[in-house]
Amino acid sequence: MAEQAQVESRPSRTGGTDDPNRPAPRRRPKNRKAQIAAVAAEAFSERGYHGVSVDEIAAAVGISGPALYRHFPNKYALFLHAVYALTEALQAAVAETEPDSGAAGLDPQDELDRKLLATIRTSIDNRRTGGLYRWDRRYLTNEDRAAIGHMMTGINVRLGEAIARVRPGLTRSDYVLLSSAALSVIGSITAHRAPLASRRLEQLLLGACHAVIGTELAPDEPPADEPARAPGLAVANRREVLLREAVLLFDAHGYHEVSIEEIGAAAGINASGVYRHFAGKADLLAAAFHRAADRLAVAVGSALAESTTPSEGIDALTGVYVRLAFERSELMSVYFAEIGNLPNSHRTDLRNVQRLHVDEWARLVGDLRPELSAVECRFLVHAALNLVLDTGRLMRFDPAPSNLTRVQQLMRAVLLGHDTQRADA
Repeated sequence: MAEQAQVESRPSRTGGTDDPNRPAPRRRPKNRKAQIAAVAAEAFSERGYHGVSVDEIAAAVGISGPALYRHFPNKYALFLHAVYALTEALQAAVAETEPDSGAAGLDPQDELDRKLLATIRTSIDNRRTGGLYRWDRRYLTNEDRAAIGHMMTGINVRLGEAIARVRPGLTRSDYVLLSSAALSVIGSITAHRAPLASRRLEQLLLGACHAVIGTELAPDEPPADEPARAPGLAVANRREVLLREAVLLFDAHGYHEVSIEEIGAAAGINASGVYRHFAGKADLLAAAFHRAADRLAVAVGSALAESTTPSEGIDALTGVYVRLAFERSELMSVYFAEIGNLPNSHRTDLRNVQRLHVDEWARLVGDLRPELSAVECRFLVHAALNLVLDTGRLMRFDPAPSNLTRVQQLMRAVLLGHDTQRADA
């Protein structure tokens, strides 16, 4: 009997024993790759490519770095997978709404709404990872960027075709602008974390898209010829030159892709000369953010001081914001894209400044649209601000008067809804 007991307690071939009280060995979950991808996509969306490490992703999943590499060969593969997954989800959502070949007589507005709602619901489902679209143009290789761009163009074209059936007679550039603006409105929810029930968020975004798509756009006119201007005086202040060149480089390549040596070279000085004005690259980025925040504060203050009603205030704010965004597009792009790379102390202060800026706009929207809650007004403000940069990039920030007018019209449509047409008729 003793011998039998010894045999029964021997380890099994699987590494355990026959003891019923011993916990079963841990097994690798079948969806490990999907878990890794989900954690990585959220981290990349929040902090960008360089702000996330493989070890951080592995730790969040509960595995080691080497174990992660069994599923993805490197960090770039993880990032590319995340961007493709988001784009494919949007592409599939829109494609599923395509009418069958035999479905004749489908109401154009119903077809458009199906596409908009599919895009909205997919964006809500992927809200914590949707911010990836802000980063892909900087960190993807040229080949991968072109592939993703082709997929996004297809989404834009399908939406534009649906808009054309609702609003026949517009130009192709009009359809591109309206569909891009609608997609920007939808995508704006990935840039902040304000809470709102999904059903209400669907309705709010759909209403904003309707207002955008229904906008009677000003004629798309070429800019008038202007007399050539003599070049301005060169800036002698080295600190200002460094700040200007740093902003241009951060906007073109991303914060992490730019070195102090490159900033110094662009400003015509060596790296040691940079450190006489800024403690480091993070100090330069913080200075750029404070510069953008100051410009916005001055613009908002001036616009409100010249307004006597909430409607005039919205007109003034949208006008001055569009002009500022087009004149200093690189500064505004950095302001909204690189906040995650700021030191914690600067980041907290500047996020508070951004919230106060949004709240100032939202207060005016609430005065004009009392049916909306304060949170809903803030969602619309984020959407309108997001739209300026996205449509501005589409226009290559060409400050032609018609471009500025069109973008301002779209901002007002988002903020004020269908009633915006009354001032433009």
